[in-house]
Amino acid sequence: MINLPTMPGITTQQVTTSRLLQHVRLSGPESGEPVIFIHGNVSSGTFWEETMLALPEGFRGIAPDLRGYGESEFKPVDATRGLGDFADDVLALADALGYDRFHVVGHSMGGSVVFQLLATAPERLQTITLAAPGSPYGFGGTKDLDGTPCWPDFAGSGGGLVSPEFAGLLAAQNRGIDNPRASPRLVLNSFYWKVPFRPAREEVLLSSMFTIRVKEDHYPGDMVKSANWPGVGPGVIGPNNALSPKYVGDMVERILAADQKPPILWIHGADDQIVSDMSFFDLGTLGKIQAVPDWPGEEAFPPQPMKGQTRHVLQRYIEAGGYFHEIELADCGHSPYLEKPKAFNSAFHTLLHKK
Repeated sequence: MINLPTMPGITTQQVTTSRLLQHVRLSGPESGEPVIFIHGNVSSGTFWEETMLALPEGFRGIAPDLRGYGESEFKPVDATRGLGDFADDVLALADALGYDRFHVVGHSMGGSVVFQLLATAPERLQTITLAAPGSPYGFGGTKDLDGTPCWPDFAGSGGGLVSPEFAGLLAAQNRGIDNPRASPRLVLNSFYWKVPFRPAREEVLLSSMFTIRVKEDHYPGDMVKSANWPGVGPGVIGPNNALSPKYVGDMVERILAADQKPPILWIHGADDQIVSDMSFFDLGTLGKIQAVPDWPGEEAFPPQPMKGQTRHVLQRYIEAGGYFHEIELADCGHSPYLEKPKAFNSAFHTLLHKK
């Protein structure tokens, strides 16, 4: 277990919930309005510390480590529930802390968890802030704004797409830069944000990446063989499989049909390479640029229009009676709250005060 240092003003606590023992970072007064921050994949709650410390007066920041990350108790993720395990863990944490309603912020995979929360318990969410969220239709293997799968078995998504080299270097806690394709440090500084940005807490954030449990029943997760390109499809365990469109189900329609529609702020970087309409973590993109052989072509397996899908769903959210505001930040990659904190916090804090 890696014990990560915290910034002055951040405290930590192990909270016993009905589902697991959850490690959380805390900021602000105990009596403040709760704001729950949900981190992305291959990271932990430590990524949120600067944003928590910048909260306006009267707000309480709560940043849990999701199961399989950070210092929370390990329990496997049942991918067949989509992101249901993570969402239910967040709700159980809110219950344990005595919060009937709360503001919620999600980054990347954490944004995808927020979509699941919105489908599961919209009445408990006061406001929603999405920082470079994954598409509401999942990650990989879909080809249009409505999330139509490229193949019936959802090949091209799930745990089989993770580089074994990268997973191995994570497990070894390798801090070097000798492997230009799979070094965790190079992935962090090439894809989590836009070059030449380097965070002041780079070493802590790198250590945070190493807290993910690289093991058979978590990351990168299992896979199944497929007759469809690229030859692998999603398994049934772990976060990467939980992100597969195979397990999204009717989540989007539940969001749109719900009576309660909390206001949504969507902030993303114009130069995001992880969640975009040409993601370098998407097989459609990699096939198109000939980085992966035997690509079946644009009609069969195009790059997933991730941002386009999110925008399409959120526009439908407005039509169904909800509210959303989109901000695209120039010269910004996948972590707008770290790269452009002034712009991010200005919009985020405005939403927190929206009644």
